[in-house]
Amino acid sequence: MALQHRPMTSRDLDSLTSWHADWAGLRVAVLGLGVTGFSAADTLAELGCSVLVATKSADTTMTEILEVIGVELLVADLEAGVPGRLEEFAPELVIVSPGFAPHHPLVAWAQGSGAAVWGDVELAWRLRDKNGAPAEWITVTGTNGKTTTVQLTAAMLVAGGLRAAPCGNVGVPVLDAIRDPGGFDVLVVELSSFQLHYLGSISPWASACLNVADDHLDWHGSPAAYRAAKGRVYENTRIACIYNKDAPITRELVEAADVVEGCRAVGFGFGIPGPSDFGVVEGILCDRAFLEERRDSALEIVTVGELADVGLGGAHLVANALAAAALARSFGAPIAAVRSALLAFKADHHRAEVVARHEGVTWVDDSKATNAHAARASLTAFDSVVWIVGGLFKGASPDELVASMSPRLRGAIVIGIDRTAVLASFARHAPGLPVMEVDTAETEDVMPTAVRLAAELAVDGDVVLLAPAAASMDQFTDYADRGRRFANAVQEKVAQGNRGGDADDDEPPASPSPGR
Repeated sequence: MALQHRPMTSRDLDSLTSWHADWAGLRVAVLGLGVTGFSAADTLAELGCSVLVATKSADTTMTEILEVIGVELLVADLEAGVPGRLEEFAPELVIVSPGFAPHHPLVAWAQGSGAAVWGDVELAWRLRDKNGAPAEWITVTGTNGKTTTVQLTAAMLVAGGLRAAPCGNVGVPVLDAIRDPGGFDVLVVELSSFQLHYLGSISPWASACLNVADDHLDWHGSPAAYRAAKGRVYENTRIACIYNKDAPITRELVEAADVVEGCRAVGFGFGIPGPSDFGVVEGILCDRAFLEERRDSALEIVTVGELADVGLGGAHLVANALAAAALARSFGAPIAAVRSALLAFKADHHRAEVVARHEGVTWVDDSKATNAHAARASLTAFDSVVWIVGGLFKGASPDELVASMSPRLRGAIVIGIDRTAVLASFARHAPGLPVMEVDTAETEDVMPTAVRLAAELAVDGDVVLLAPAAASMDQFTDYADRGRRFANAVQEKVAQGNRGGDADDDEPPASPSPGR
């Protein structure tokens, strides 16, 4: 008589809290085949699970790799309903990639099927002991500044002699980090609001929410749900919850969190720091939290001027530096290590990156500014801006940003397939501002046109700033593709100017916005 497979109960899954537990034969469906989905499938295959990946598309290379590691691939229209093969597979566990919103049909089906539903971060937390004693985790979220803060924190820890690495939403999946054969003392984990929604139960050493501004409302469904997801970063924190004194919502999230007894709340901000804070005193960043004499003294870290010299002079970047210093100091990084890491830091491409200076005009690529909060931080760093703006706004309105930033604008160039909302915002809130529309559907023409128009508006002393306040996928592969195309168009424009040439006659048309 053939034995029937007995589905695992929740109690069985609760026992799977180690790499060395018995994962063999567990039926796991992985939703999505991006970087996160592949890392989950690869990890689960290594554990001996029976794995099925459901995705809307897969290239030949990925298909071949999955076949080699013994993972079943299901390519189907995942928006049309639950594929029959997925129902037949009857997963006991479903790993949801961050791109799948809670209201997605497959997520709803998984939750109603009796299967456990985890994200990749919970899976990684359970498996973190693969290479011996598990690394401590420091977790970071926020609407903006996550990646810079994570990279700075890891660099400070490394400068202090620790084996540390940035991972998570920053680029290296956390499942890859916990499987690194070299092992780490600390992992600094960037968490998006998507990952936090599916977080499960983890208990980090320290955690930080840098800021909260409405974003991804189409995914979360409401501002309240988005804020709640961000607040989960603080749950079960053991040593220090780092919050932004200049963003009161972050303190409220700390106060609402269920943390481990004895965990400290440590604030950071631009004012003079209190006895458990990081702050700025006469242009000097100071630690008044992690020293015994904190009631009547502080430790000097670095000056704002020194940060400016290494490209960290913007207000939002100084805030990131303070947050990173607090996180690193919570783990014992010496002040000298924190300082040296800050002064050696190089920002990633497409984050307030100067790509050219020509004829008195500075051209800046901040394509990573994919929402209004990030764009505001970028715009406020400059006094007179020709702003390149537009893309996918993900349910957010550009009105408040346009209204508040218009006094510092020389003009605006509007890109994106759906430019109506942006143009309407300018018409309402800055009716006298020169606003030009890039009216082309061809991706390769967008940035050359935008750069040409910006050059016509900019004068000596201006900054032409690509800070779109929107996602890029309407016309570009991602924000990096958008930034590269901008930088290339700028370089071509500069070279053309140096040659004394004129613009090509067949450049795509640009249309003035209504009423200009």
